[in-house]
Amino acid sequence: MIGNGHKLEKIVESTSNLSQVRKADLQFGDMVFIKTRNSLYSISVLESDYYLVCGGWFDRKGLSPTKESISGCTWGGSIIKVDTLAACGLRLEFGNRVLTTPIQKVYVLRGNGKN
Repeated sequence: MIGNGHKLEKIVESTSNLSQVRKADLQFGDMVFIKTRNSLYSISVLESDYYLVCGGWFDRKGLSPTKESISGCTWGGSIIKVDTLAACGLRLEFGNRVLTTPIQKVYVLRGNGKN
């Protein structure tokens, strides 16, 4: 048992119903727009698991745009979906350990013009 009494299997099972964007489904040049409870982020897909990030915490710290890795998505604790760039209801964790508020909406703009 972990956290509030949920078994790990139940948590993993619940992820199949999430509206999510998997890292493997993105290509160089794709842009992902993420609306969290408190911020808006724009993320451009670069090479080798790196992204060009603008918005939110990075804007407030004067760091936008910045090249950053993305660890994955989390419920706010130590369990993380490393294959996921964004999932509604979860929090995005960047490689620098910055954690967003829960994601509300995600929009993908394909670099090849397909949405």
